[in-house]
Amino acid sequence: MTSIRRTLILASLTATLLAACGQSTGPGAVAPLEITRDTSCSLDGMLLADYPGPKAQIFYAGQAEPDFFCDTIEMFHVYLTPEQVREVRGIFVQDMGKAAWDEPHGHWIDAKSAYYVYGSKREGSMGPTIASFALEQDATKFAAEYGGKVYHFADIQPDMVVLDGGVLNDSHM
Repeated sequence: MTSIRRTLILASLTATLLAACGQSTGPGAVAPLEITRDTSCSLDGMLLADYPGPKAQIFYAGQAEPDFFCDTIEMFHVYLTPEQVREVRGIFVQDMGKAAWDEPHGHWIDAKSAYYVYGSKREGSMGPTIASFALEQDATKFAAEYGGKVYHFADIQPDMVVLDGGVLNDSHM
């Protein structure tokens, strides 16, 4: 076996092992961005830093910056019932087991591996929200304290993320 062939086989095995360990080695890998005081919601222009509850972001192919959402319900609504079909490169939500509810910063996690509490009495920027957690035990503890049921990403359905909640709960209109 030639040294070039051995090197190619070794490189291939290394890449396979890294992929199996969950390492992002591909050119399409994305990492969550932190919100600033000026980060606004892609749907309604609200400033994310001004509101409580978990935030979200979706990275689309061909787009350098993510679409930010001031609420997980908005993110799920856009993801589950898109107006345009676009390739999603990454979805992130905040781990509310670590982030402060009233002023959430940082603690971004992969949305598809998170646990969600739907139906709690805690509210986000648009009223009722879906709390996101990295650990199932944190989601279960939250549900015990604030109500609701724990779900996986794939279990959230379009009828759970209708965007009329903010209007129906706004007593100033």
